[in-house]
Amino acid sequence: MQLILNILRRIIDGVGHLCSLLMLLMVLNVFYDVIMRYFFNDVSIGMQELEWHLFGAMFMFGIGYTFKEDGHVRVDVFYDKMSKRSQAWVNIFGAILFALPITLLILYFSIDYTYQAYEMGEGSADPGGLPHRWIIRSVIPISSFFLTLSIAYIVLTEIQNLRIPESKETQQ
Repeated sequence: MQLILNILRRIIDGVGHLCSLLMLLMVLNVFYDVIMRYFFNDVSIGMQELEWHLFGAMFMFGIGYTFKEDGHVRVDVFYDKMSKRSQAWVNIFGAILFALPITLLILYFSIDYTYQAYEMGEGSADPGGLPHRWIIRSVIPISSFFLTLSIAYIVLTEIQNLRIPESKETQQ
């Protein structure tokens, strides 16, 4: 199981680094766009669309990484007072009962959604916009698959934590 966890951790961390790169590209894009607009009175629809494409990709891929790092929003009023074993069970059931079904549903429906955009050659409706909308749409199924890997990582990590006997000092 440790081998699987190491592989998943590397994949998830790699996508986390991709999110950092997307953030940097987005900041550079916004900087360029602002300079061009306010100093040279030149507006590019394509660059503006690229801003939201980069933001969307960064956000969608960041969900799985945030889940792995336990950085998501949670009501910690009860959770913090639970034992580590109880927290592990909450994480397992939350991941399997809540996160996994919606992720698989999004994955299932987004594949056809992306394929339709590719098949019809969908592009921006605005003149000067980006021509291949299927590229940004493909982020939805790819990031959903990645989130599924993150859910598997969380579940396996928590199962591994449950297999470790809890010492008397950490029990509440």
